[in-house]
Amino acid sequence: MPHKLQVLTPEQAQHFVEKGYVLVKGCLDPELAAKWTAEAYSRLGYDPDDRSTWTKEIVWMDRNHVAAIKDISPKAWGALCDVTGGADRIDHKIMEIESQHFTTINSTEWSDAFIVNFRRGADKPWMKPSPEAGGWHKDGSFFRHFLDSREQGLLTVVYWSNVGHKGGGTFIAPDSIKHVARYLADHPEGVDPSFDFGHLIDKCEEFVEVTGEVGDFIILHPYMLHASSNNHSPNVRFMTNPPVVLKDPMNFNREDPAEFSLIERATLHGLGLDRYDFRPTGPRDEQWQVIG
Repeated sequence: MPHKLQVLTPEQAQHFVEKGYVLVKGCLDPELAAKWTAEAYSRLGYDPDDRSTWTKEIVWMDRNHVAAIKDISPKAWGALCDVTGGADRIDHKIMEIESQHFTTINSTEWSDAFIVNFRRGADKPWMKPSPEAGGWHKDGSFFRHFLDSREQGLLTVVYWSNVGHKGGGTFIAPDSIKHVARYLADHPEGVDPSFDFGHLIDKCEEFVEVTGEVGDFIILHPYMLHASSNNHSPNVRFMTNPPVVLKDPMNFNREDPAEFSLIERATLHGLGLDRYDFRPTGPRDEQWQVIG
C-alpha cells in the first residue's frame, strides 16, 4: 500500500522531491537538549563559561545517551517514515563501522554523538556557501556507492542548539543531487567510497546555509553534497548527523508509481525520468558488521 503522510505536508513532500531536503520544526524537547548538551561539556572536561578550557575548535563525540527516535521524537520518526515510504523500509539492525565519529549505526535511535563547533574558523573571513567555500562531499565511507544504495539511505541533521546565520550551519547544494545521480547512473559497476564526489560541486548553482533552532530536524537526500561552515557567532553549535539505512536497495522501476518513496522520486526527478531500470554490475561491498 502507498504510504500516507504522517507528519510532512504535501508541500513539504514535494519540496523534498524537487530540492532534496526538508526542515521539520520542533522535533526535540528543549529540556532534553539542554541536559545532553550540558553533559557534553563535562564529558569533554570543558567549562561552558570559560573559553580558555575549549582546547579544540571542533569535536566529534561518540555516543553516551541513546534513545529510540519514536520515544523522544515521534514527530521526527513520522517524518522519516514519510520520506522512506514507511517504517518497514528502514533497516532496524545495528551495524558496527570504523569511523572518527560514531562507531555504530542504528537507524531507529538518536544519541548524543555530537559534532560540537566551538567557533571554528571565527578568526577567518566568512565565506558564503559556494564552490569556493570548500569541503564539499557526499557521505558514505563504509560502502561502495551505487545509484540505488541503501547503506546511506538518508543524511539527517539534528540541531541541539540554535544555529543562526554564520553560526556553523551545514552548507548544502540542492542541485547537486542531479549531478551525483547521473554520475552513479553512468557507473553501474559502483563507485569506491574514496572517490571525491566533491568535484561535482563546480557544476552546481544552488547553495543554502541551513539555519535553525533547537530541535529542528533536517532530512536530506543521500546524494546531497554538503559542507561544514565556520562559526562566527558567539554561540557553540551542537548537532548530530545520524544516518538512516534502508532495508533494501532503492527501486526506481516499481510497478505502481504510487509505491515510490520520496527518496526514489527525488532521484528520478534529478535524472529527469519517470522510472529507471537500474541494475548494478558490481558487488555491494558493505564495510560493516551487523551486531544486533
